[in-house]
Amino acid sequence: MNRRDLLVLGLCYPAVALPEVRYPKVDSNYSLQFPKDHGAHPDYRQEWWYVTGWLKTPGGEDLGFQITFFRARPDIETANPSSFTPRQIVLAHAALADPRFGRLRHDERAARTALGLAGSREGNTDVWVDDWKLELGADGYRARIFARDFSLELQFRADKPLVLQGSSGFSRKGRRPEEASYYYSRPQLAVTGNVNESPVTGSAWLDHEWSSQYMASDASGWDWCGLNLDDGSSLMAFRMRTKEGGVAYAPQGVSFEPLRTWKSPRTGALYPVSMNVTKDGTQFRLEPLMDDQELDARASTGTVYWEGAVMAYRGKAAAGRGYLELTGYWKPMKI
Repeated sequence: MNRRDLLVLGLCYPAVALPEVRYPKVDSNYSLQFPKDHGAHPDYRQEWWYVTGWLKTPGGEDLGFQITFFRARPDIETANPSSFTPRQIVLAHAALADPRFGRLRHDERAARTALGLAGSREGNTDVWVDDWKLELGADGYRARIFARDFSLELQFRADKPLVLQGSSGFSRKGRRPEEASYYYSRPQLAVTGNVNESPVTGSAWLDHEWSSQYMASDASGWDWCGLNLDDGSSLMAFRMRTKEGGVAYAPQGVSFEPLRTWKSPRTGALYPVSMNVTKDGTQFRLEPLMDDQELDARASTGTVYWEGAVMAYRGKAAAGRGYLELTGYWKPMKI
């Protein structure tokens, strides 16, 4: 029995009426508290811990990486005391962008939080699926990923304060009150460790976000970037897109202008892999480390998206590095 079988079994309920879950709403008056809010928030519908970054090998080659753990609370309530009852599902994605390979290498995991297969602890960051793990200790974050054809064993040291996104951590994703999340970032993380058992160094960005309703019903996906800038500062920007291709929502002062597209030879999806991103009057041009950074996650989250390492330029001058996320270009996202 493989992991996908376990996930399917965990989501098969008896053919009886079960009460729907009542998820808590994101409250604009709540003040995030640490270290408690580094941990899981199991009452909410969805949550993710997301780490991206640039690495350099001893030979000077650039690599990009992504590690994401998702926690989801199913929308059916049950009092069944069985340890097989799927009260929480944890999914994980990992990817390695290496121009020498020519395309994104990626893998995924999914399991119920039953029988120790997966978990996400409250009170501090500690989330895992099988032998994949992300945790926060006294000396920073640690991640261990043993994928099909690559491995990541990385440590992340936080030398700069965390950033509360939106209004003190309350991040609006649409015009309706419920279309919001709690959201903070840890930019400019110093990275050491190993990729495929070879030493690397670099910088990374961590996001932690949780909510009960993330997207508006008329939204199809989002464009997002997180940039570690060379002057030590950071920039995060996003917009939600409509199913017709327009802007469903964007924070004031934020805009994305596609400059060049790339068409996936596997899915046919057309992604704007080069962008001008403007925030509060400051514009950066984003150029990908390589075009083919499409991640096919249909076996876990049921979607395909582009998640890529990008260089940031101001005019012709390099200004920083980060990641660009493009969702909803294959099919409209469903969260």
